[in-house]
Amino acid sequence: MADLRSDTVTRPTRGMREAMAKAAVGDDVFGDDPTVNAFEAYVAELFGHEAALFTPSGTMANQIALQLVVPAGGELLAGADAHVVTYELGGAALYGGISTRTWGSEGAALDVERIAAMIRPAGYPSVPTAAIAVEQTHNLGGGGVIPLATLQHLRAVADAQGVALHCDGARIWHAHVADGVTLAEYGALFDTLSVCLSKGLGAPVGSLVIGSRERITRARLIRKRMGGGMRQVGILAAAGRYALDHHIQRLTEDHERARIIAEALAPYGVVDPEQVRTNLVPLDLSKHDLDAPTLTARAAERGVLISAMLPRVARLVTHLDLDDASMDQTIEVLSELLA
Repeated sequence: MADLRSDTVTRPTRGMREAMAKAAVGDDVFGDDPTVNAFEAYVAELFGHEAALFTPSGTMANQIALQLVVPAGGELLAGADAHVVTYELGGAALYGGISTRTWGSEGAALDVERIAAMIRPAGYPSVPTAAIAVEQTHNLGGGGVIPLATLQHLRAVADAQGVALHCDGARIWHAHVADGVTLAEYGALFDTLSVCLSKGLGAPVGSLVIGSRERITRARLIRKRMGGGMRQVGILAAAGRYALDHHIQRLTEDHERARIIAEALAPYGVVDPEQVRTNLVPLDLSKHDLDAPTLTARAAERGVLISAMLPRVARLVTHLDLDDASMDQTIEVLSELLA
């Protein structure tokens, strides 16, 4: 099977498994796992922040971060197609008592002035806006990268209005490689970030919340309350450190593979290769006879696994476990189905 459903389907490499086996461990709930402590400090430093906290998943990392920047009863602004709105099952309302208001789906093409106009100040006869959340890279935006200048503009707006800025950076590594923006440059723009180790980097599990020391102290309590307290988590942190040391720069290979697929499928009118910046290839089937579930099912019958993200949008994701044979198989099968 050629599995392009997500970059989360990868298996740990031999080197990663060896790093996990050799990891020094302790009890993280007591704060004495040396590997995870060192890893959290390392990631915080990469982004120019004071502290970080290892969590089991990106959803938990996002939900912790949102509770750090939005008080119960406060408002979060986000895109209508944002992961924190679409794929986290109402967690912001359920866990944080957070009211969410969204701007129309724009993917990575943010209209900062439009977002600025949505901010409600304290004292307004409605829920005051406490934070804005953006996604880098943008999942339903086809792996799009928000330009640095746009984020800087948004930061200026947030500062002027006194609201916090959170980045769902599940695939921020891809943006870093694609645009050459340093991780510290991204970190300087946000009050909190979540970053994922199992999307693209090949680690088996794990995300981190990044922020100030004060916020991360609170984050540890929220993580425990949400059931995320872990014990000998250094085994997983070792996998994450190996991923950061060995798998970031190779993301350019995934980006190139994605572009090759997009160029091969472009003649069928379902994708613009110029819009494929990273490792996600969205297939727009709005003008095609096949819908996304049908295309997904027929491709699976022929050994190619892809995802139906929306009724008329399918998605392919390249990753480190995808080889040349799988690439050829994917292009052949999808070309025949789309033709």
